[in-house]
Formats: sequence, structure tokens, C-alpha cells
Amino acid sequence: MASSFTSLTKSMGRTGRLYALAAPKLSSSSTSYLSRSSISQAAFRLQRQTQSQQFRNGFPSSTTRSFSTTSARPAKTIQQMKSRHRTGPFSWKAALLFVLTGAGMIIYFRVEKARLERKRITEMSKGVGKPKVGGPFVLKDLDGKEFTAEDLKGKYSFVYFGFTHCPDICPDELDKMAAIIDKVKEGSNGAEVMRPVFITCDPARDTPEVLKKYLAEFHPDIIGLTGTYQQVKQVCKAYRVYFSTPENVKPGEDYLVDHSIYFYLMDPEGDFVECVGRQDTPESATRLILDHVQDWKREGKKLDA
Repeated sequence: MASSFTSLTKSMGRTGRLYALAAPKLSSSSTSYLSRSSISQAAFRLQRQTQSQQFRNGFPSSTTRSFSTTSARPAKTIQQMKSRHRTGPFSWKAALLFVLTGAGMIIYFRVEKARLERKRITEMSKGVGKPKVGGPFVLKDLDGKEFTAEDLKGKYSFVYFGFTHCPDICPDELDKMAAIIDKVKEGSNGAEVMRPVFITCDPARDTPEVLKKYLAEFHPDIIGLTGTYQQVKQVCKAYRVYFSTPENVKPGEDYLVDHSIYFYLMDPEGDFVECVGRQDTPESATRLILDHVQDWKREGKKLDA
């Protein structure tokens, strides 16, 4: 401190002498005023140098701006300003949580709406006293044993009507049925939630032996059913299936059977659920079946093991 004052005094002395040489006629009072002015200027320059040095070394230790003349608010560091943006009420975490919550609610309402629509369609498909599609029947399985509509209850059933001499449509639809069987089993973790059924529209030629050999080419889980002409006619009428065979056909003569091309999905109580047509893919049909299975379980109902 003493050395700084000595330097300042020497500087002021030199300034005073130069000024005295340039203006020798100045009075002593003028010289005294000049000296005080020089001291003030030197002190101001020293203060500015000190502040500049402090700024280069970092922010001053005081949280108040020493050079501020209009406000005494505490100065905020860069770290404090960054922290303010990170912890504000509208941070990116809050925005992400808001978006995820909204997306979850939208998905939930869409799924619930689809479920209620399926339930509404199912209720509309039921008649008063008995279903509009489906009903009692008596047929024979591939072993020649009696098989009735009661044997389909307890699980969902997937019923198709066709005949073994069909040249193209029936094989294509049975390939689709085989794919659906595997996909449904995979989607239900291997559980047997559905019975696939093939009912012939041509009982004159489709005996149990013929059906067993024919269906083995598509999938071993398919249940084949046949019967007398009247029995087949009755079950086709119950399922609203149209079929016709030519009249006066001679024994051994080949012919085609005209019939409806639909799969009929029935619930575990034997009530009609929905139709699956040729426009439906195995993937879309599988989703439809599994959705109904989940709806059934969600209502607290069980399926047979």
C-alpha cells in the first residue's frame, strides 16, 4: 500500500512540475487545485485497473455489482441461470411424461371402444330364445362317432362348410384355416382356445374315411364332420349356409357343389360371434379371434382346458 502511494506521489510530482513549467504564472491556489484533481484522476484509474484485474480473475466475491448505480439485486452466476432452465415447471421430463400419458389414454380408449363395439355386434347376433346363426345338430366325426353342437361348447369354434372335391376355393380356405390355427395357438401361448371344424356339403361322397385323408393334408387339429343328406341340410340351414347339388346325378359321376364361403366364429356358449370372409387374411382373422377370447376372459368367464 505504501509503495502504491509513493508511486502515485511521484507521478503526481512529475505532472505538477510539467504543468508548472508550462504555466509558471499560476497561483499557489491553482496549483493546489490541480494537484488534487490529478490525485482524483489517478485514484479513479487505479480503481478501474483493480476492477479489470478482478474481472479477468473471475467474478468478484461479493454477490452485489460494485459498479451498479441503479440496482442492488444479487448477481446470478451462469450455473444458477442454467439450473433455472433445468428445474423449471416446463422441463423436458414433464413434457415427455405429458405426451406418454396422453398417448396411453388414447390407446386405452380406442381399445375399449373396439371391445364395446365387438360386444354390441355379438349381442345383436343373438336372437330371442336361440341364435340367429347356429343351433342344434347331429353329425358324425372322422371315427364315425356321433358329434353334436354340445361338443363344441366350452371353447370358441371356427366352422367352415365345403367338400373334398372342390377344385380351388376349399383348398385355399383350408390353407388359411391351418395358418389361423397355428397363429391363434401361438398368440394364446399354446393354449387350446379354439376348435376348428370342417362340415361337408357333399355327404354322398365325403365319408369319414374320405374326410380323414383329405383334412390330414392341411392340419391335424381340424375336426371333420359328415352325416346323412338330411342331417347336413339341417346344419347348413341352422348356420344360414347356402348349398346345392345337381339333381339326378348318376353313381360315380363327377359334379360340383355350390356353397357359401365363410368361416363362422362361435363363442363357448354356442352363440354366433362373427363371420370371416375371403377378404380376411390369417393375421386379421387371428387378431379378431384373440380379441374375442380376451373379451371373454375379461368378463370373468372361463374356457375348457
